[in-house]
Amino acid sequence: MRTPTLGPAERGQALAGMADRELDVLVVGGGVVGAGTALDAVTRGLSTGLVEARDWAAGTSSRSSKLIHGGLRYLEMLDFALVREALKERGLLLEKLAPHLVRPVPFLYPLQHRGWERLYAGSGVALYDAMSVSSGHGRGLPVHRHLSRRHALRVAPCLRKDALVGALQYYDAQMDDARFVTTLVRTAASYGALVANRSRVVGFLREGERVVGGRVRDLEQGGEFEVRARQVVNATGVWTDDTQAMIGERGQFHVRASKGIHLVVPKDRVHSTTGLILRTEKSVLFVIPWGRHWIIGTTDTDWDLDKAHPAASSADIDYLLEHVNSVLAVPLTREDVEGVYAGLRPLLAGESDATSKLSREHTVAHPAPGLVVIAGGKYTTYRVMAKDAVDEAVHGLDRRVADCCTENVPLAGAEGYQALWNARARLAQRSGLHVARVEHLLGRYGSLTEEVLELIAADPSLGEPLTGADDYLRAEVVYGTSHEGARHLDDILTRRTRISIETFDRGTRCAREAAELMAPVLGWGREQIDKEVEHYEKRVEAERESQRQPDDLTADAARLGAPDIQPV
Repeated sequence: MRTPTLGPAERGQALAGMADRELDVLVVGGGVVGAGTALDAVTRGLSTGLVEARDWAAGTSSRSSKLIHGGLRYLEMLDFALVREALKERGLLLEKLAPHLVRPVPFLYPLQHRGWERLYAGSGVALYDAMSVSSGHGRGLPVHRHLSRRHALRVAPCLRKDALVGALQYYDAQMDDARFVTTLVRTAASYGALVANRSRVVGFLREGERVVGGRVRDLEQGGEFEVRARQVVNATGVWTDDTQAMIGERGQFHVRASKGIHLVVPKDRVHSTTGLILRTEKSVLFVIPWGRHWIIGTTDTDWDLDKAHPAASSADIDYLLEHVNSVLAVPLTREDVEGVYAGLRPLLAGESDATSKLSREHTVAHPAPGLVVIAGGKYTTYRVMAKDAVDEAVHGLDRRVADCCTENVPLAGAEGYQALWNARARLAQRSGLHVARVEHLLGRYGSLTEEVLELIAADPSLGEPLTGADDYLRAEVVYGTSHEGARHLDDILTRRTRISIETFDRGTRCAREAAELMAPVLGWGREQIDKEVEHYEKRVEAERESQRQPDDLTADAARLGAPDIQPV
């Protein structure tokens, strides 16, 4: 089965298809939960639509720690069910569903106390490994090991000698969160889901008490139209309360936003062969390997300002640097920071005043006939959340519907990935690319790499790296636009690639080149190219300015200085 493209023509056809007939399920929200819900629904044989007001994964789902993990710290909270569920999902993703996108990553936990801490922490990690294996999908990762201080310093020479008395090393997994969501959307489309980004639900259709669809505004071409559906699923994350308000009724629960920020620094600034996990007074801090970089995060603070563009303040950056520097032999400075990004976790409100203590469980509700709401949860368990949301929606359909089967539905690019990886040297020879480039492509697209290579075969100039962002090929910009639904320069530099956080200039050096590569696919003239580049540069400057501000209020005001891009 060939994976469909998500270019401009396909987007238009999807919107027309949604307006043309009544759907079984309309999913609102194109983050990981919404995309997963669309895939779950369509693979049960339900006619399905998926709309997203901005870009796929533009909110929380592109701004996470990029980990697929069981949540080791939830063991300490005795939340065994959540950890067991997440570890099963981690194993499924690694072994079957997305082996091309999800890969193992080692972490070192420095011990600071002799005796009791090794026993306490070691018992927790041993239980973590045991629960992983017992899930039936945990044999692909190495088990944890105990290290002496000398051994730990050989593995992570970056650590101060007085910062540890020994260490534990264990494994979790990671992925590129935005790329994962885009792949989910394409997988749903390959099974028949109608999907469209930049399509905002501005109201719900009602017949008496029943919700029977949504009024959708096309933010690219203009105009509004009705999409009728027998069940609507609200999967809008931190916007859940705002979306619920459109039906004029009080929701059964509330979602509270917790801000987490991350720093990105070059690989050579932290000399280590493993990631690190450090305990802080509030939560834990990760130092995560990320290609030629490290991701350091995260914070956990309440946020009630602009949800679309959460801002990292100077205080947030100082907090992370202070905590990571407490164990590093060579401290990091502001000058070492390439990128900063902030995201909002959707937490179910009510259990606690401290956001780090709020539940990571998810909840499904049916606040009105025809409307299902799914909220809370964590990235790793998106598939379980999607299953629960569709199970609830099925109750409102007057016919028998098949059970969830996504446990056995690999994502686009997974099939044939291992064979192509084994043949990567031959692929490199055939394409004229270095084998390291082919490995990079296989780790981002899996077996869909063949489609990228077809673009390069047709135009060899696309096999060249982007100026100022040479981790990425020019072909990836074209592919992200023609096949993966990118509509604006920001979509490419921030989500289809991660150039905006992986370069010291935040992508401004390659912005014009990328816009010119996108232009033929989207029909842009010189005026729109200039507009896209100008908008992106203003966005970068607004983010830099926000990161110089002392607190959330001033950082938010600075970030809002750059308005969102408007369509052609």
